[in-house]
Amino acid sequence: MAGSLIGLVLTGSAARVGVEPFFMELIAGMEEALAPAGATVLLLVVPDLDAELATYRRWADDHTVAAVVVVNLVHDDVRPGHVAGLGLPAVLAGRHPGPFAKVVTDDTGAMTTAIETLSGLGHRVVGRVSGPADLLHTAERTAAIRAAAGRRGVTVRIAEGDYSAEGGVRALRELLASAPAPTAIVFDNDVMAVAAEQELLRAGVGVPAQVSLLACDDSPLCELAVPPLSALSTDVHEHGLTLGRAVLGVVRGEPGREHPGPSISIRHRESTGPAPF
Repeated sequence: MAGSLIGLVLTGSAARVGVEPFFMELIAGMEEALAPAGATVLLLVVPDLDAELATYRRWADDHTVAAVVVVNLVHDDVRPGHVAGLGLPAVLAGRHPGPFAKVVTDDTGAMTTAIETLSGLGHRVVGRVSGPADLLHTAERTAAIRAAAGRRGVTVRIAEGDYSAEGGVRALRELLASAPAPTAIVFDNDVMAVAAEQELLRAGVGVPAQVSLLACDDSPLCELAVPPLSALSTDVHEHGLTLGRAVLGVVRGEPGREHPGPSISIRHRESTGPAPF
């Protein structure tokens, strides 16, 4: 595999991807796994699905990459079938019914942990700022948080975000306008959580005295926030390592199988506390 490239296409604005710590750490883990085999990641940011599909077609025609990693799976996703039809070996980052190699994280466990933690602190109304609703892992998290909340007698309110700082603030305002407003909010990524915390503090809302915050992605952003953000911590670097190892397997001709992603734990910091009474 010496000199081989492994393709990774991210759809969205380059500016937004550039501030997303998750993907930078994921790629670092992939690179660590691929380096001993002489392979490296070829990252391309494109504006939309059509551009992503065209990229796979060009890579296949030109034999640019040895394999691809497909991320942010959506309902009825056409990309796995597209890359298979092009003859490109692929690893999917997420759950999928097809016979592909895939690395699956425990999104159900993450949401269950969030509700158990917050309900244990006395929170009876919990908000969630989700990622885009068309993503499969967003739907899995939504089902899981509702199920866990039902078991604990907790009311859940969900507002859709887009992983951006602006989207996090918009969704925060939507949740706070509901009645009764949540006393704790879970965010599907760290960027939205940090932006929302800044918005609350600018508005004079105490964190966690009035509203507790919990991020789904743990990163240096969470540690540097003021106050530091509690987070559901998935070892993203380890996730990248697992993806890289799975890629090496499919390139060597191993049959596709499901690889478990890293376990999830909670990092308690200063942004979560008992519900106000």
